[in-house]
Amino acid sequence: MQDILQQTTWQEWLGVFFSVFQVLLARKNNSNNYLFGIAGISLTLYVMIQSKLYAEFTLNLYYLVMSIYGWLYWKFGKRKSETTISETTKNEKLITAGIVLGTFAVFCFFLTNFTDSDVPILDSLVSAFAWAGMWLMARRKIENWVLLNISNIIAIPLLIHKGLYLYAVLTAFLFIVAISGYLEWRKIIKTKSVAAT
Repeated sequence: MQDILQQTTWQEWLGVFFSVFQVLLARKNNSNNYLFGIAGISLTLYVMIQSKLYAEFTLNLYYLVMSIYGWLYWKFGKRKSETTISETTKNEKLITAGIVLGTFAVFCFFLTNFTDSDVPILDSLVSAFAWAGMWLMARRKIENWVLLNISNIIAIPLLIHKGLYLYAVLTAFLFIVAISGYLEWRKIIKTKSVAAT
């Protein structure tokens, strides 16, 4: 355990710290979660490129863009007021499936043919589900938690394989928080639908 702690860089520690705050604020439906996310993502970019997790590096670039978009969308949306939590529409489900399949195919092809990645399929799967989940979170859709947790389940053994134990622990924590976040958001949706009737 002491060896693991000594191998953990300050970028990992700080990136995990900011990421924990981000997900706890997202669970509480607080739009400021994205500000902590941006800080954590910036540090994580360095860690992922050093670990040769290229799809996850690209995923974190996407997270950075979506965090900025998400913060603005949550805060203002189209109506210049905070966007409410809702369920995905049929059209959004099709877009989500397209994001998963498209990003998996692109990443898997790229990682297999143009990088020295030793885990192209798992790295691509983690990123594909996370890309779709982050898009849904930015649009404040409850199903984001489900897709992010599929990504988390695949990511935990991948991060352990890469020796990123602190990120593996963070991902296990994110898995638990995502379950809690889903339940919390479900209550919010129910409360709003009862109030509307």
